[in-house]
Amino acid sequence: MTSSLTIQRPDDWHVHLRDGAILRAVLPETARHFGRALIMPNLLPPMVTLQDAKAYRLRILDALPEGADFTPLMTLYLTENTDAKDVKAAYASGMVNAVKLYPAGATTNSASGVADINNVSQVLEVMSEIGMPLCVHGEVTDPEVDIFDREARFIDTVLAPLRRRFPGLRIVLEHVTTKQGVEFVQNSNANLAATITTHHLILDRNDIFKGGIRPHYYCLPIAKRALHRAALRRAATSGDKRFFLGTDSAPHLDPTKESACGCAGIFSASNTMACLAQVFEDENALPKLEAFTSLSGPAFYGLAPNPGTLTLTKGTALPPLAPIATDDGPITVFDPGFPLCWHVNT
Repeated sequence: MTSSLTIQRPDDWHVHLRDGAILRAVLPETARHFGRALIMPNLLPPMVTLQDAKAYRLRILDALPEGADFTPLMTLYLTENTDAKDVKAAYASGMVNAVKLYPAGATTNSASGVADINNVSQVLEVMSEIGMPLCVHGEVTDPEVDIFDREARFIDTVLAPLRRRFPGLRIVLEHVTTKQGVEFVQNSNANLAATITTHHLILDRNDIFKGGIRPHYYCLPIAKRALHRAALRRAATSGDKRFFLGTDSAPHLDPTKESACGCAGIFSASNTMACLAQVFEDENALPKLEAFTSLSGPAFYGLAPNPGTLTLTKGTALPPLAPIATDDGPITVFDPGFPLCWHVNT
């Protein structure tokens, strides 16, 4: 039985760091284990231009613990007023690695997102020409569509037509949650990839309601049926380079989660690697963990793997992690619901 595993240092291809006090508190949790992370741009106001990205990147670097070896990879928030020339300049700068498409109203701080995909055609044409990835929050926002069906509907009505219209556009279907999403990626070419979160590999929709409403298991896209979770596990542990880790670690202060209208998001940066090691062990796929966390993502984004390594060892189960303290209040760390016996050596 494997009791130790050494892999290339992983990357997180979808993370929310927020700003201010929360940024200062949660950034060390990501920088401790990950060499790089793709930073989401849904701040208030959103990070739309190259200048916005430069300013936010400086704030991130200023918040890094001394001696931390971590590189933030920036994204731009796509709006219907986004300047295609600025997007091209941002990609050429080497600082901005992708553009993020939020359907307007789909998730946290998405009000400035895209209501009509036709209104961003010029930007998408330029991105297709220069090879810049488009990261997609894959849900429709039509209130008539059931929340558990919104990803599948997005694939049929938005993503599939978008792929036909811009066949050269490189797209990441972020935080894929459904069997339909997995199969759509598997049946596509190398221009389409998908990130999978830690929590969607562990939770199904029943977990949100076990013993009462569990607000810290509420996220968007929402966790689906167990059959969809099984499809995600098969994809993540398959070694298919089109699937790689994007935690969607999304910190919210506890009072904003534990409220009458709680925020969507799960904070998993602190224990993601321990959780994933257990998932991959359960699936008899520990040798595939490195591809999922450390190799396939850089390959899609045209980067070399991180030079360092990370070692996990299996030992005595540790108690759940305490909340992360911030100057504004606590942030609960994801509890996978099972003992964590894998530990990252530090």
